[in-house]
Amino acid sequence: MKTVRKTLILAACAIMLVCATIAGTLAYLTDTKYVTNTFTVGNVGITLNEAAVNPDGTYVTDVNNRTDSNEYKLLPGHSYIKDPKITVNEGSEDCYLFVEVENGLKSAEGTSTIASQMASNHWVQVEGNVYVYATLKDGKTVPTVVTANDEVPVFGSFTISGNVDGEALSDYADAKIKVTAYAIQADGFADKTVNEIWTAVNE
Repeated sequence: MKTVRKTLILAACAIMLVCATIAGTLAYLTDTKYVTNTFTVGNVGITLNEAAVNPDGTYVTDVNNRTDSNEYKLLPGHSYIKDPKITVNEGSEDCYLFVEVENGLKSAEGTSTIASQMASNHWVQVEGNVYVYATLKDGKTVPTVVTANDEVPVFGSFTISGNVDGEALSDYADAKIKVTAYAIQADGFADKTVNEIWTAVNE
């Protein structure tokens, strides 16, 4: 009987030793993984310029000679090169484009008005003097996504009506055609209306 009891005690000790060994092994079966996130900051960048021209509206050199302002000498019936163009900068995020055109010569314009040229270049009026680069689909204005290095013309010229005489033209001596360009990231605005996007630009 003592032999049996001794055998059982030894067996129990062996089982305990095995369990302790397994438990010890399991305690060291661990694994650790790390995820390192690297963040960069996105940006939206555009450039707005126009060809450098002489006071009579002809190129100083050529279309590639660009500037941010010009001065003109106005004459009835005369056309002038003024070709503001927006370029999306290298490395810019995809974006939507808006322009605000304050045309101080609007009532003196002849044929091929600035507004008609903008319509031909896919600029759709949002409100007042504000336009968005977009297409019309099923009666809705859908803004066009532009990407880095895209070049988007606004309009190409303006013409003084031949019906404007010298006396009337003197009223426009200090008039300006001011073009202001805006860009906003396309990401996050896919389901927004043009007016909602424009509001976000101006918040």
